[in-house]
Amino acid sequence: MNSASAPRVLVIDDEMQIRRFLDIGLRAEGYQVLQAATAAEGLALAATQSPDLIILDIGLPDREGHEVLAELRQWSNVPVMMLSVRDSESQKVRALDHGANDYVTKPFGIQELMARLRVLLRSRAATPMAEVPPRYDDGHLVIDQVHREVLLDGEPVALTRKEYAVLALLLRHAGRVVSQQQLLREVWGATHVQDTHYLRIVVGRLRQKLGDDPAAPRWLKTEPGVGYRFLAGETD
Repeated sequence: MNSASAPRVLVIDDEMQIRRFLDIGLRAEGYQVLQAATAAEGLALAATQSPDLIILDIGLPDREGHEVLAELRQWSNVPVMMLSVRDSESQKVRALDHGANDYVTKPFGIQELMARLRVLLRSRAATPMAEVPPRYDDGHLVIDQVHREVLLDGEPVALTRKEYAVLALLLRHAGRVVSQQQLLREVWGATHVQDTHYLRIVVGRLRQKLGDDPAAPRWLKTEPGVGYRFLAGETD
């Protein structure tokens, strides 16, 4: 494969030896390689460099890899292979539940990792998924998913973690209805899928902070009895 068309792999790991090992192995197979030693660097590269696959370590110095994966999944469907020294079933299940595509335990053999990587890239090519831009900006509302910032007419909007999570999830599915059950499951967890009053309270607060009139919504539209939809510039 020529360098221009070679898949781009982002390695997020704080161990220099691991990054060097993967850089040599990946480049020998013809891949382009990006490297980050922290979660912040990795998320910034993921947002600006559009990697075809990410290799993500769970134990990062500034944030846990599970948190990085959960944030990444708010705006990207890029395949993610998790790395960890923890070989427990619960860690693997947690990673997969948060949206990881594969899980490799350190130490690992480069040939096995390459084989798994090829499977993920083939799967991505066979079922391409639309990417949500990490920054939404319609001239009034800005949602920056890399820095987790929301601005309204240039002024920062202070959101709670749940408020931001609901907004980001609706943006990820912009133009489509997201059911109450899906929102509750992904933001509050599987044990809260019947707690619709939680969701009503959070959406109400979001509308208040964004100045969004439910009778004539600009961004957050209620689909009665079903869920909510982010309008993303639509006119109703």
